[in-house]
Amino acid sequence: MKYLKTHLRLCSINPRADGLFRTAGFLLCMVVLLGLLGCNVGPKYVRPEVLAPPAFKELGPQNASDGTTWKPAQPQDAARRGKWWEIYQEPELNALEEKLNISNQNIAQAFDNFMAARAQVQQARSNYYPTVSVGTSYARNRSSQSQTSGSNSSHSNTNPNSNLFNLPLDVSWEPDLWGRIRNTVRQNANAAQVSAADLENQRLTEEADLAAFYFELRGQDALVDLYRKTVEVDRQSLELTRVLFKTGLDNDEAVAQAEIALKSTEAAATNAGIARAQDEHAIALLVGEPASTFSVPVKPLTTEVPHIPVGIPSELLERRPDVAGAERKMAEANALIGVEKAAYYPTLSITGAVGFEASQFSKWLTSPSRYWSVGPAASETIFDGGLRKSTMAQYAALYDADVAGYKQTVLTAFQQTEDALVSLRLLAQQIELQQETVTSAQRNFDVASARYKTGLDPYLNVFTAQSTLLTNQQTVITLRVQQMASSVQLIQSLGGGWDVTQLPSEQAVTAKRQ
Repeated sequence: MKYLKTHLRLCSINPRADGLFRTAGFLLCMVVLLGLLGCNVGPKYVRPEVLAPPAFKELGPQNASDGTTWKPAQPQDAARRGKWWEIYQEPELNALEEKLNISNQNIAQAFDNFMAARAQVQQARSNYYPTVSVGTSYARNRSSQSQTSGSNSSHSNTNPNSNLFNLPLDVSWEPDLWGRIRNTVRQNANAAQVSAADLENQRLTEEADLAAFYFELRGQDALVDLYRKTVEVDRQSLELTRVLFKTGLDNDEAVAQAEIALKSTEAAATNAGIARAQDEHAIALLVGEPASTFSVPVKPLTTEVPHIPVGIPSELLERRPDVAGAERKMAEANALIGVEKAAYYPTLSITGAVGFEASQFSKWLTSPSRYWSVGPAASETIFDGGLRKSTMAQYAALYDADVAGYKQTVLTAFQQTEDALVSLRLLAQQIELQQETVTSAQRNFDVASARYKTGLDPYLNVFTAQSTLLTNQQTVITLRVQQMASSVQLIQSLGGGWDVTQLPSEQAVTAKRQ
């Protein structure tokens, strides 16, 4: 027992033993700190399940496996992926789409928004590291000289002025004990992914709008060509009726009817020219050029609707950028809950300072003027009037709202695809029937014209037959434009060849830009 007491007494005053205890304590603190750094109190994100139908209703069970996805001919060629407009085999459209992806200002704006979102990720990552600041200061002070005349003479000889030179280096660091910083980085990374999806959705929207305007313009060209041919026929009819009127074989009423037919067709041609100019101006805006200096050569609509493999509805979850963006928005909201949940736990900060301080400039940056300090500080909020609880409730509600928005986006994707499919199917039937109507109307006009020229029928029959034929021919062109627009809408609804693998990962948007 006496030996044990003597040994303990020696240890208590042994500097080497004291150093060992301090080292062990420091190591223990580091182990605890590292363990806390691995904690993440935020909820784990799991993408909600969305029930997708086994096949699109418009395709029918027999066509459910007709195609697996809409992709270019060589999907492994990354340079061609997404150039869906090439399926129409329209060189002018291809050139315009390529120009759009370079010069469209809406796409450029969406891209810059994505770059800004990536910068926010780097801002959040900066919280992982200590903050180091350095500064220098100089102060000249004068002490009070309000002593009485009876004061110590030595004191009265003291210089009341003094200098203070200071050069501090301050360091502060807040360890990420509960995952607050990690969840903040994850939240910003998910927000950057949302921005990337918005960029691709904006790109797809602009590309689809350009294709739609292009086919509308070609439709106007087809209408103008139809009106030009009709005007020639109406002019010949007017000349014939005037000749017959002068010879007494017809009356002035027939001349007036022929003039009405001619002027009406000329007016319709003028109106088609207005619509064509507006479509051309819209295309100029999309490709980033002034409308005043932009033009598209005239070419009637002759493009056929291409075969577009559709696949199954569940693939839309991976092929539409708006669906991918809505899913990433849920992940962002989930990470935000983790950020706020960390506020329930204590925070730890480590601060330190080192520098030089002296009253004389010559002694300022010398070894005796050095000073330093270092130490941790912990804090915990014990009462906040329900602020954290209400904030958690807010973020949980926002997450639920994003879940509802995601499901609504998926349902909208299904609806838009079904709309385009039914439109293409029924328009094909309608165009076929309308073509038969045009054939009958043409035959009726030919018969009426022949009977009028032989004097068997009045010009009113020709006038009526010509109006009927022109109306049905206009309808065919309008339906063809709608059919092309529906094919563009279907491609857009299917994602335009995009898939979720093209969305930058969290690691990609978090990594520093080169």
